[in-house]
Amino acid sequence: MQSFDWTLIQSFLAVAEHGSYSAAARESGRSQPTIGRHIDQLQTQLGATLFQRAAKGFDLTPTGSALLDHARTMQQAAAEMSLITEGRTAEVRGTVRITASEIVATYILPEILAELLAQEPELQVELVATNSTENLLLREADIALRMVQPAQQDLIARKIGDIPIGLYAAPSYLARKGTPQRFDDIAGHILLGYDRSDLMIRGMAALGIPMQREDFAFRVDDQVTYMEALRAGVGLGACQKRQAARYGLVPLLPKLHIPPLPVWLTAHAALRTSAKVRRVFDFLAAQLPDRL
Repeated sequence: MQSFDWTLIQSFLAVAEHGSYSAAARESGRSQPTIGRHIDQLQTQLGATLFQRAAKGFDLTPTGSALLDHARTMQQAAAEMSLITEGRTAEVRGTVRITASEIVATYILPEILAELLAQEPELQVELVATNSTENLLLREADIALRMVQPAQQDLIARKIGDIPIGLYAAPSYLARKGTPQRFDDIAGHILLGYDRSDLMIRGMAALGIPMQREDFAFRVDDQVTYMEALRAGVGLGACQKRQAARYGLVPLLPKLHIPPLPVWLTAHAALRTSAKVRRVFDFLAAQLPDRL
C-alpha cells in the first residue's frame, strides 16, 4: 500500500455511487475497461472483495461499505487541496469548467463565451450542459449557473436575474390548429411536457391548474429537444421569452402567469482568489443579465 494510487479510489467511488462499470465510466470520463482494471487492482492491494454482482450492476460488499466513508473523506481532502492550489493562481490562463442547464448552455452561453475567449486567448473553457447539480465543493465544476439558490456553505452565490417564461407556439402550428384565446381552449391542443420529470406538473399545480402526465401529448425530458419540438410546430409549450422572440414563436394567453426562473451564479469561495475563475465569474455576471 505504500505506492497507493488515488485514481483507484476515484474509480471505486464512481462504481459505488453509480452502480455499474458503464455508468461509472460515463460519469468519470474513463473507459469501462479502465474502471474494471482499477477495481481489480484496488481489491488486490487491499486483499478484499469490494463489490458483488447484482441484477443491474454491482453492490458493495460489507467491506466495501465499510470503506466508503473513508474513500469519500479522501475525495474531499483531495478536492480541498486542489481548491487551495487553484485559488492561488494569479494568471488568466488555463481551464475553467462551467456547468449550466441544457437550455442556458445551448442558447445563452455560447455567444457570451465567444466574446470572453476573444478577449482572453490563454483561457480555455469546459462547458457542461446538464440539468443535474454539479458539486462545486468536490471540484466537479469551477462555476455553476443554477436555477435555485445554493444552500452549501463555502460557496459564493450571486443572483443575476430572472428568466421570464411564457406559453408559446410556432406560427405553423397555430395555422394548423388555431390560436387558443382562453385557458380552457387548450384542451383541444397538443401540449408539450416532460417525460419522467414531474416539474411541469408541479408547476401547473402551483398555479391552481391540476394536470396529469397524459395531458401532455408530446413528452421529452431533454430541454433542447423540447425547444426544437416547439419550434417545429409540434404543439404548445412553455419557453423563455427571449428565446421565443428570437425564433419567431407566438405568445399565448398573456394573462397566464408562469413564475420566472431565478438564475444564480455560483463558485467555491477558494476559487474567487483565482484570477482566471474570477475573470470568468465577473464576465458572466456582467453579460448574463441582458441575455436572460
